[in-house]
Amino acid sequence: MPHGEKIAPVAAAATAIATLVCCLPVGIAAAAATAGLATVVSTYRSWFLVASGALLVVGTVQLTRAQRQCSTRKRGSLTILAASAIIVVLVALFPQVIAALIAAWIP
Repeated sequence: MPHGEKIAPVAAAATAIATLVCCLPVGIAAAAATAGLATVVSTYRSWFLVASGALLVVGTVQLTRAQRQCSTRKRGSLTILAASAIIVVLVALFPQVIAALIAAWIP
């Protein structure tokens, strides 16, 4: 699997961003549908962040194993891992700021 070391960091970032579902403003029609989802996600927010950290660890282990087996360094995998780690840390430390940025970006 040539892209195996890229899957875990991307999943970690997606999981961290998923914790912000409760903070994003939504339209009136969508509010009724997402209200239940927002309450469930907000109660499990810490578990999602722990899962994000675990996925980052899995991605790091996969990346180091791939570097041991291959003599060339995979810059793309390292970039994805670093970007995912930054996203997870920012979401963990500044959830309201990141939610406001995403809400301003979504029309």
